[in-house]
Order: sequence, then structure tokens, then C-alpha cells
Amino acid sequence: MEESLAFEETVPTRDYFKDSQRDYERRIRVSDSKALQDPVIKEKYDRLKTLEKWFRDYERDFTEQKKTIELLKSHGIGLNIGNVTFKEIKDRYLKYNKYHRHNYQNMVIIFLAIVWMETKDTTNIRIEEFIKVSRELGHKINKRMITNAMLKVKRTENMLKSKRTKLDLEKEIKSRIKIVFQKDLNHILFEAVKEFFTDEVEYEKIKMEMLLLADKILNKISYKHIQNLNYKAFTAGLIYYIGQSLDNRKIFTQSLVERASKFSSTTIRKKYHELKDLMGDPQTLKL
Repeated sequence: MEESLAFEETVPTRDYFKDSQRDYERRIRVSDSKALQDPVIKEKYDRLKTLEKWFRDYERDFTEQKKTIELLKSHGIGLNIGNVTFKEIKDRYLKYNKYHRHNYQNMVIIFLAIVWMETKDTTNIRIEEFIKVSRELGHKINKRMITNAMLKVKRTENMLKSKRTKLDLEKEIKSRIKIVFQKDLNHILFEAVKEFFTDEVEYEKIKMEMLLLADKILNKISYKHIQNLNYKAFTAGLIYYIGQSLDNRKIFTQSLVERASKFSSTTIRKKYHELKDLMGDPQTLKL
């Protein structure tokens, strides 16, 4: 005990509580500056700063994630990501990020999984190619990691859905259908159908009538018929169905809707027949 006491008395101690706030902050800055001269520590520091960017709630800014999408596009991946799809990717990512806290690499994988979930149904690119390009961009992922990440996102969304009423879910799905309906309809340019119209004003009037008709049809469809469907594919079939309700059924052909929606004629025809069974023949449609 005497040796220990003697040892403790010889150790120089510093009373940090006597330092002023300025001295304290200066000492921290000096120690940080010395630490950052070490390449290993500098790398960890930069990684933490990047982590902070990815964790931040990007309600106004989504810079880092947007850069990743643009890089994927430069490699031919996600070329169909427009404003609507980008907003859906952002919403899904922020929703997951709000309820879970993970390391930086995990959040990158979650983000890439969401990008793949939003694009896989409207592209001919295989997941292996998506992973290859992601690796070229510096992301360490594989097929198993992407699959697990997609399951995590879906579990989170199912958990949140269970907290909402059916009416809330129905409104959300129908709202998405209306947005995609207008987007895909606007992809059908006047030049593709000008032989059927006297001028572009007449064509715009027809599109407005189709939007109103889509709203009326959705009001007639119950939640149980739309709760477990691919609403984007359903929207493609809805455009064709409403097109067949017009006086001239040759305007909005399957091939025209296929080019606008990126879904195959087989899918469009399938959704068309589902709507026909539900609402009746489009030529005798009464709302």
C-alpha cells in the first residue's frame, strides 16, 4: 500500500476543471489536428463524415443518394428512373432510415436494394448486372446482401402498414396509381397519335377526360382488389382499358401503352382483362 501511495503521488495530474472553456476547446482542436495526421484515423474520420451525410434526413437535399443513382445511370442501370420513381425511392429510404439505425455500409446496401426494388419490374437488366455495376462504383455487395436488404425494407413497410387503417392504405395506393397514370399518359406524345386528331389541343382534351375517367373507375374499385398488386402494371392496364372505352379504340393500342409504361403487351392484356371482369366491357362502361 505504501508503494502504491508513493507511486500515485509521483504521477503528475492535471485539473481539467480549472481550464477555461477557450483552453479546453483549443486542447481538443490540437489533439484532433494531430490525430488527423495519421492516415488510418483520417480515413475513419472521413468515413464518419460520409456516414453523417447518409444518416441526415434529406427532406430538402438528397445529394449523396442522387449521385449514386446518376452513376448507376451512367452505366446503363436505372435509366427509367424519373421524378416519380426518384420520389418513391427517396420516400422508402427515408422511411426505413427513420425507424432503423445501422452502419454506413448497411445503409448503402439498403439504398441500393430500394433502387433495385423500384426498377426491377420495368427493366430487362438482371440483378447480377446491377450488382456488378454497384461493385464497380465501389460498393461491397452481393446477391444475398441485396435479397436480405429487400426483405428488411418489406418487413419495415409491413410493420408500418399494420399501424394504418385500410382507408389510409387505399387512398395511398390510388393516389400512386393516379400519379403513374398521368406520367405514362404524358409519355405518349402527340406525334405518335396525330393521325387521329385535328390538333394537339384536341389530344390534350382527350387525356384530361381519360384522367377524370380513371378517377371515377378507381372510386368504384374496392381496396381488396388493389391491396396486393403491382400498381404500376395495373396502371398500364388501366390506360389501355380506358383507351378501349373511347369512340376510336385504335388510338391507344397495346404497343403504344407498352412503349409508354415499359410493361409487356402480355402484362397489359392481363391487367386489361382483370379490369374487364371487374368493371365490365369498356365500350359499355357506365359510371
